[in-house]
Order: sequence, then C-alpha cells, then structure tokens
Amino acid sequence: MAPAKVRLRAERMLAAMRMSDAELSVLLCDDATIHELNRDYRQKDRPTDVLAFAMREGEHGDLDPGLLGDVVISMDTARRQAAEHDRTVAAEVTYLLAHGLLHLLGYDHVTAAEDRRMRARADALCAAATIAG
Repeated sequence: MAPAKVRLRAERMLAAMRMSDAELSVLLCDDATIHELNRDYRQKDRPTDVLAFAMREGEHGDLDPGLLGDVVISMDTARRQAAEHDRTVAAEVTYLLAHGLLHLLGYDHVTAAEDRRMRARADALCAAATIAG
C-alpha cells in the first residue's frame, strides 16, 4: 500500500473523529523493525502487526493535545494477515491504522466488552477512510 494512500486514509479517519488538526505519525516497516520495537518497548520478543506510541500519556501528556503519537505497522505481518483474513493488503493496513489510532486515543481491548467496542469503532473508521478510494 502506497504511503500516500495511508496518509489519505489517516486524514479521513481523523476527520471522521473531528480531529483534522491533530498530528499523527505513521511508520510502515518490516517485521525486523517492529520486532525490535516490540522487544525494546513492550518486552515482547516477537514481531507484531501494529504498535502505538501515545504522546498524550505520561507526565507531559497534556502539553499538546493535538499531538497524538506514532502508529507503527509491519507490512510483512499485514500481508500475512490479509491472506489469512481473505482481504486485501490495503484493507488490512487500513484496519491496523484504525486500531493503532484508537490505542493512541486511549481505547483498549483487555476485556471482551472493550474489544467489541474497539472493533466497532475501528470498523467505522475504516469505512470513513475508504469512502471514494
């Protein structure tokens, strides 16, 4: 998926949330890169599909509410998961982008109820992101 398309979809998601002025960083990388980040920051020694590094958390998280943080997506894992879920890579990356963005905004999926809420919100963001391309 082209970075320009990811950017457009991120902008559409932010607009759907009435956060068009928010700042979001997205890194599309490989499994080796996300593995290293997952190991170093989450103490999980394996690759993952998406990581979110929120700027709104911690001691100075309130300094700039428009600065959301970073979403890191492994394209290697996205390709594998797309095949497993029988959908396009673009659809998988869009879902991972929505999932990561929601984490930046404080959503989580520890409980079944949280997971249902987060999945429904991610699906709505994906729909907003893919209108007309």
